[in-house]
Amino acid sequence: MSTTFKARDHVTWNTPQGETSGHIVRVITSRTTIDGHAVDASKTEPHYEVESEKSGKHAVHKGSALKHV
Repeated sequence: MSTTFKARDHVTWNTPQGETSGHIVRVITSRTTIDGHAVDASKTEPHYEVESEKSGKHAVHKGSALKHV
């Protein structure tokens, strides 16, 4: 069973530089392309766009890569 998140949830995830934190910007529930990258999301396996607190950059992660703070 995977954890579900909603917009504005505070989360952490791993990066090559170590663990970072931020918040969910949006929940992606259908296949889409973001910044030239295909995101294979669905209603049963959503992906999450997150914004880093440190850098302000956005990334997309599966729910399994995120943890609630």
